[in-house]
Amino acid sequence: MNLLLLSNSTQHGRGYLEHALDTVTGFLPSGARLAFVPYALADHDAYTARVRDALTGAGIDVRGVHEGGDPLTRLGAADAVFVGGGNSFRLLSALYRTGLREALIKAVRGGLPYMGASAGTNMAAPSLRTTNDMPIVEPPSFEALGLVPFQINPHYLDPDPGSTHKGETREERLREFLEENEVPVLGLREGSWLRVEGERAVLGGERDARLFRRGAPPRELAVGSDLSELLGVRGEFNTRS
Repeated sequence: MNLLLLSNSTQHGRGYLEHALDTVTGFLPSGARLAFVPYALADHDAYTARVRDALTGAGIDVRGVHEGGDPLTRLGAADAVFVGGGNSFRLLSALYRTGLREALIKAVRGGLPYMGASAGTNMAAPSLRTTNDMPIVEPPSFEALGLVPFQINPHYLDPDPGSTHKGETREERLREFLEENEVPVLGLREGSWLRVEGERAVLGGERDARLFRRGAPPRELAVGSDLSELLGVRGEFNTRS
């Protein structure tokens, strides 16, 4: 498979996709017809226009899957697909409702390049269970696309030792996930991404990542790390008896 999985689409102080633009335009060559999936936000037209504005200068033809009829037809005519960020529950619910979930799985496993950001990156994992989002709608299932066999937590935030907040840190929430499920979780900090080409997966971007496994302390992963071993894991869910 050919995947670019961004932690975020907007970096502090920069425009939309600006922090990753060279990587994105390398992944999506000039002239590519890009099917954009805007369902993680409510205003699909405005969201698509934002992506179009960011990528038109690179010669990429952005077409919202909601524009002009059947989303599956739009996907079938594309050279690549971009699933944008927003609310992961709303996004997954729409993928089920439109039939895009099964269509994306088939198309991407068949070679269609897939780019995700935030919620779109969550979709590439087997399950929705490591999203940060509020469940504003109820999808038919938490089963996502399963393009990679491990979980991802975009926008990963490190614990702040000086914070007076008494709720769970992101690390504590991921540890809770691992008490119930035995599958690695890749915590992508802001500005980082994962590039998957065939059997190879490499961490890219501006910041290191963190890998969580059951029964082991979190491991720091430097930009440029080869994470190909994660593509061979077999995760198990609901493992607590």
